[in-house]
Amino acid sequence: MQTNSKRYDMMTKTPIPQLILKLAVPTIISMLVTGIYNTADTFFVGKISTEATAAVGLVFTVMALIQATGFFCGHGSGNYLSRMLGAGKYKEANEMASTGFALAIILGVLIALIGNIFVDDIAMMIGSTTTTLEDTRKYMRIILIGAPFMTGQFVINNQLRFQGSAVYAMIGLMCGAVMNMGLDPLLIFVFHLGVSGAAIATIMGQLTSFIVLLIGSRKGENIKLSFKDIRLDSYYLKEISNGGAPSLFRQGLAAIASLLMNKAAGTYGGDAAIAGMSVNTRVMMMMSSALIGFGQGYQPVCSFNYGANLKNRVKEGYFFCVKYATVFLCLVGGICFIFAPSIISFFRDDPDVIAVGTVALKWTSATIPLSGCIVMTNMMLQSIGKGFKASIMASCRNGIFFIPLIIILPGIFGLFGVEITQAVADMFSLLVSIPLAYSELKNFKDNSLVI
Repeated sequence: MQTNSKRYDMMTKTPIPQLILKLAVPTIISMLVTGIYNTADTFFVGKISTEATAAVGLVFTVMALIQATGFFCGHGSGNYLSRMLGAGKYKEANEMASTGFALAIILGVLIALIGNIFVDDIAMMIGSTTTTLEDTRKYMRIILIGAPFMTGQFVINNQLRFQGSAVYAMIGLMCGAVMNMGLDPLLIFVFHLGVSGAAIATIMGQLTSFIVLLIGSRKGENIKLSFKDIRLDSYYLKEISNGGAPSLFRQGLAAIASLLMNKAAGTYGGDAAIAGMSVNTRVMMMMSSALIGFGQGYQPVCSFNYGANLKNRVKEGYFFCVKYATVFLCLVGGICFIFAPSIISFFRDDPDVIAVGTVALKWTSATIPLSGCIVMTNMMLQSIGKGFKASIMASCRNGIFFIPLIIILPGIFGLFGVEITQAVADMFSLLVSIPLAYSELKNFKDNSLVI
């Protein structure tokens, strides 16, 4: 094992709080910027009409599925290559990096082709109404064209993070964010392209990130992607599935949850309710972005040290992240709870949209502190290769609990049931995260570890 490697020394000898913060700060910045540009379309399209805002919210389901594919390949390959780097197995790490990237591009192309062929059917399936169908179709067609770049950049970004190169990952995402936010007002209002302009801006941002991240992957000690290292065989596909399944469940179920929520909101409140819940979802993503970035700073620390048989560092990092994430979320949640009406109206100044979005945002803000334990448990289990437990944890918030609740609660409470579903699902998810975390952490008592 090349223990004199700068990367190995940094990942295994730097004090845990210092190491996590070093990796987390650029990732937090990346996620905050990404969160901002993910809401940029909602903000600028909100100046067009309520129907346009609803359409962008509906297509979020499709974008979540594309992201799920990218995270599946990115987390699956990233977790594995990080453990291999920690164990000094560089050949396997190189082959996994190229294989994960190739798989993402192939799946992205398939999504683009199939999605555009069945675009009208998909638009109706995700909850489009007669008033939102045209905008939904326009926005979705362009988003689908960019699917290969979206899946590809998610893979490179995650692989860079898991190698400890969070700064390169940050630069790539920020370049795309700047491109998107700059093009949005230009294409929507100057060239009068409406929702099509918003979609073009999003895809140009993704393409920019893809190119910059690809260049970054060839810098320093980072693994260089190569055609000769691609191994689309059962061994590597199984490892990608094991490490990426939790992300696929998490993101895929988020898409299904979004679909069901939009349908329920449309049933009980029409386009205004869909728009209000859409704005709430984007704001919730903003609140969660720093948390995700913090957790992503922990993930390479977790997987690398697990591979290096330093499980005390894995345990120390987990409790450090849970503690400070919860404190931060209490502060952010409190601010959003107090200023909920103003936050919603910032995106769409429609009384009906504000009414729905405010109630949903207040409930979301009240329960967002629970996400500290939920998210860190999920990331820890996934990073140490406990795919089954991580998949259960990942499925709780948007699947195991959310899906039955979005069916039951609106039937009892009407629109209010739609507004509180996510908050109630989070409460139940916390109850699952505690025993799942304990089941692994209780074994982290010494430095002998069986992988």
